[in-house]
Amino acid sequence: MGMTAADSQFHVLAVDDSLIDRKLIERLLKTSSYQVTTVDSGSKALEFLGWNGDVRSNPNENEISVSQKNSQEVEINLVITDYCMPGMTGYDLLKKMKESSSLRNIPVIIMSSENVPSRINRCLEEGAEEFFLKPVRLSDVDKLKPHIMKTKCSDIEKPEKEEKQENKESIETSSEIHLQKAQTRADPGLKSRGGRV
Repeated sequence: MGMTAADSQFHVLAVDDSLIDRKLIERLLKTSSYQVTTVDSGSKALEFLGWNGDVRSNPNENEISVSQKNSQEVEINLVITDYCMPGMTGYDLLKKMKESSSLRNIPVIIMSSENVPSRINRCLEEGAEEFFLKPVRLSDVDKLKPHIMKTKCSDIEKPEKEEKQENKESIETSSEIHLQKAQTRADPGLKSRGGRV
């Protein structure tokens, strides 16, 4: 199941310390018409995403901030990361992203050459959308689009909900003004009494 040219609007950040695996995932993603950026570590992924915290900071931090500069320049629709990497594992990257109010909605896919059920479950419980076993195949890449679309749809729905709420508030305010004007016309003395009946 291939992607159409319109799907090239989706941008995937691929994170793997192995050059060979990075090249493989990049090729598979580009074959499926995704835009791809690759980095070789979790800390570089966070930097690319605009995270401006100290990568070696306390893992118990409650909030992680994201600089608006990077996040506005390049919109990442999905992160696919290797589990086993030196320094920051894919699991650590997943946790940091899910702790960040600005990054938590970006879908994360973890991949590993080791089939360890406890590791897979831990990643899925922490918020990973999928766990792929390496080598990643084209059939795995085909599973990415629903996760991206789910996020895209929620991004579209969120402004619509906010707009509906603003419209509702505007209508309520407008209705109150019209009601006050109507009451003032009906009882001219109302205005001098402070607008109360």
